[in-house]
Amino acid sequence: MKNETLELARALIRRKSVTPEDAGCQELIAERLVPLGFKAERFVCNDVVNLWIRHGTARPVVALAGHTDVVPPGPLEKWNSDPFEPTVREGNLYGRGAADMKTSIAAFVTAAERFVAAHPDHPGSLGLLVTSDEEGPSVDGTVRVVEAFKARGERLDYCIVGEPSSVERFGDTIKNGRRGSLTGRLIVQGVQGHVAYPQRAKNPVHLAAPALAEISTTEWDKGNEYFPPTTFQISNVKAGTGAQNIIPGSMQVDFNFRFSTASTPEGLKARVTKILDLHKLEYTIEWTLGGKPFITPRGKLVETLTRAVRKVSGVTPEINCTGGTSDGRFIIDICDEVAEFGPVNRSIHKVNEAVALEEIEPLAEVYRAAIEDLLLGR
Repeated sequence: MKNETLELARALIRRKSVTPEDAGCQELIAERLVPLGFKAERFVCNDVVNLWIRHGTARPVVALAGHTDVVPPGPLEKWNSDPFEPTVREGNLYGRGAADMKTSIAAFVTAAERFVAAHPDHPGSLGLLVTSDEEGPSVDGTVRVVEAFKARGERLDYCIVGEPSSVERFGDTIKNGRRGSLTGRLIVQGVQGHVAYPQRAKNPVHLAAPALAEISTTEWDKGNEYFPPTTFQISNVKAGTGAQNIIPGSMQVDFNFRFSTASTPEGLKARVTKILDLHKLEYTIEWTLGGKPFITPRGKLVETLTRAVRKVSGVTPEINCTGGTSDGRFIIDICDEVAEFGPVNRSIHKVNEAVALEEIEPLAEVYRAAIEDLLLGR
């Protein structure tokens, strides 16, 4: 089979689309698909570019969703080759975004090209939803497109998100949901003073420690048939001036919940507040809801993807909801069935990010087979 997907992945990696930059990636996609009859619609929000490009006008609508932005490469001296000069060696394609997720974007495009070439008058519609604000704050990306779709009463029927879902080998995992993410920034107030005179001060670290210990050992829920139990993790702690003889006047604690559908943001906030109040702390909390949990029960999309993966790779994928957040949390508002499938995620966000060459064309074939099954009933 031709290496069309590999060559397109290389072309995308060369574009330095560090979030929220798109750096021409979406234009390259449009240049390939518009001549085939796809209609392109762009949603520009502040510095973010979003592309919705669709072939057909009828239902059902099958969407392939992903992002062109990548995380910064980090220290260049630790890369074995330029992160924005795609390099093939030792059976891998190296470059920033190789796994997360420019190879998936390339596979979307070649799968769409092959499907439309074989079935130009296909029933339903095939669309690609691409953003440049997934790795950043995610406030002007897919969520804005979803808002526009909701405003005009437009829905999708099935959506495949191309996040790198495979864990150990290509095809071993499909994600049919994601946990929610709730972040808190806690500021505990004390009274600054000299360490030699603690009776004249109030150490917020000492005051907060028992409360934080209680919060960190609390069982928030037991999870359910789809999700593991909700977890709480402290990510940053900051107090003091840097001097060793000063009791700090305040303490900042950043923490995060990854929560299942067995809990709600409101319930988690209330339980944290109750514990802090019981410990009689003087505090404030700033909350940020990164996304609510979502789930797509086993149905047509999950079963179709499973068949496609098994047919192409010979592997029967596990269906789970592990990992971080994805734009599926927004898309679920306008689409009943959302699932994620992509290459092995072992190197994502690391130096020397890579995808195995042997995964690239099979990835495009999985997407093509799934599209064909969903729109043609095969």
